Amino acid sequence: MEELRIPGPTPCPPEILQAMARQMIDHRGGEFVKIMNRVTDKLKQVFMTKNDLLTLTGSGTGGMEAVIVNMLSPGDRVLAVSIGSFGDRFTSIAKKFGADVVPMNVEWGKAADPDAIRKALQADAKIKAVMITHNETSTGVTNDLAAISQVVKSMEKLLLVDAISSMSSIKCPVDEWNLDVVASGSQKGWMVPPGLVFVSVSPEGWKAHANAKMPRVYWDFTQAKTYLERGQTPWTPAVSIVFAMDIALDMILKEGLDNVFARHARAAKAARDGVKSLGLSLYGDEKHASNTVTAVTAPEGLDVRGLRKILREEHQVVLAGGQGKIEEKIFRIGHLGWVNEADIKKVITALKAALPKAGFAVKG
Repeated sequence: MEELRIPGPTPCPPEILQAMARQMIDHRGGEFVKIMNRVTDKLKQVFMTKNDLLTLTGSGTGGMEAVIVNMLSPGDRVLAVSIGSFGDRFTSIAKKFGADVVPMNVEWGKAADPDAIRKALQADAKIKAVMITHNETSTGVTNDLAAISQVVKSMEKLLLVDAISSMSSIKCPVDEWNLDVVASGSQKGWMVPPGLVFVSVSPEGWKAHANAKMPRVYWDFTQAKTYLERGQTPWTPAVSIVFAMDIALDMILKEGLDNVFARHARAAKAARDGVKSLGLSLYGDEKHASNTVTAVTAPEGLDVRGLRKILREEHQVVLAGGQGKIEEKIFRIGHLGWVNEADIKKVITALKAALPKAGFAVKG
């Protein structure tokens, strides 16, 4: 079996695969209602929130779009903070739906500066909301969302968060940090295949939603909330993925959130220490290094595509390349969801054997 170590989709435990193999049930029937209510209650525990928690069928990008179209109107001015490819995608969606976007493009590999956000908001009183990615998998950097939220909420702006690759793997307490709207996706740290999006909405978020005029049908939060009150979804959901989430959430909560976060931190440290032991350098600011994905700078002479091909064909290890403007300049090791230090040590061992064949002399 391949060692799948990309930032998503991520490997699924046997219990999850078994849960998805069960027969379909009526998504308007009593059994599904019970499962959906259980999943919602458990999701709130992981999000650490008492806010409404909506489950939608779609990908993480669908979750980004849902957040934007449910909270904004065409012409609304938003500060879009981007530290990488997925921040750029969040920005692009807002622009396409007619938001008046004020971009804050941070150098890739660095985290957003809360003070710079404060200054941007002070300079433009018309800004209604701030959009930000908590954990940027394209660069392996995690923003200081707690500090950023303090700035944004002290100035009474709406905070829209892409936590697709952080929620359930990196601490992101929605209520403690006063996060208005937060989206995550099943294919990341939840140990479940792609197919579901989870969005928490605060009271301030619902106020914004009531006035939001961007077009929406499939992603409409009012519909989602109305149906959720009776344990259903407006449209046919990804039923098998709901079955899987029911089991995955039990596994996460049984392990304990603090233990889950600590396990991810250990796996991340193993990845960072491991690549450095081979003579490689991390991409970006290690102070803000992600605990779900490690980005590694490709030294001169290293054929990234060739390295990944060797790893896949000779070692059954699958790593991710770079994205956008750093496509051939980095490779990435995913360590989120069903993962531990031993899994990452296998990756480092494979890298040690593969790197010389791809043009890099391993240290030591």
